[in-house]
This record gives sequence, C-alpha cells and structure tokens, in this order.
Amino acid sequence: MDSMISKLKETGYAISTDLKALQLDIIHGFLTESYWSKGIPKKIVEKGIQNSMCFGVYFKTEQVGFARLITDYTSFAYLADVFILEKHRGQGLSKWLMHYIVNHPQLKTLRRWMLATNDAHGLYRTFGFKELKNPQIFMELHFPDIYKSMKD
Repeated sequence: MDSMISKLKETGYAISTDLKALQLDIIHGFLTESYWSKGIPKKIVEKGIQNSMCFGVYFKTEQVGFARLITDYTSFAYLADVFILEKHRGQGLSKWLMHYIVNHPQLKTLRRWMLATNDAHGLYRTFGFKELKNPQIFMELHFPDIYKSMKD
C-alpha cells in the first residue's frame, strides 16, 4: 500500500478532509446520477457534507473522488457516497481512499462501521467489512424515491 500511495502522490493525487476544498458541483453531479441517490437536490448534498466527515480525492486542483462518513467520532460511523470519477479509476485511488479513511486518527475508537453497496463488496472486504453477522438485529426505514418529489 505504501508504494502505491507514494506513486499516487508523485503523480499529483492527494486526499484531504478540508471541507473548503470540496467541489460541490462535481460531488452533486456524480451523486445525482448514481444508483443510490439519483436526482438528489444540490441543497441536500450540501447539508449532508456540512454534517459529516468528508474526504476529497484530488488530481492537482480537480476533485476526482469523494467519501462521506456520518459519525459521532466515538463509536459509530456509516460510510456513504464513495466514488472515484470514471476517468481516474483503475489506479488504486479507491483503495487509497479507504486506507486513508479506516486509518484516520480521529476514528480510532469507532466500535462499528457500516455501509451499503450494490457493487463494491470486494473493495470493502479488503478493509475488513463483512456481510451482517446478525442481520435480524438491524432494522431500517428506507425511502428510495424521496428525491423524486424534491426540487433543487
């Protein structure tokens, strides 16, 4: 992992948790077309960012990736909105991003991490994520079409 990180840094990639560096138009543009938040209004994306720990992936000054962690910083975190723009995929950026997130010093006391994915199980398994051991203890309220009635 260290040699991959060094190579990515040498080629101009960086990861930051600075909210001021995030490029809302890029994040919203991706999320509004994603399977998990299709049509999400920009104001909802912005509010989610303001209330989460966010990670931006950058190539020079251009944002090329993102992840959002909804957390209390002590015991629980839900990982959401993880993406790398298509033209920057295949270089290990998602692995680097996940390594950065799970090893972040502010998150060392987290007892439970959760996420939902349709298609990236292999990536997350690399970092210790597993299917729910006891899914019967978890419950949810889920409104998958909530953004259809909202305006930007």
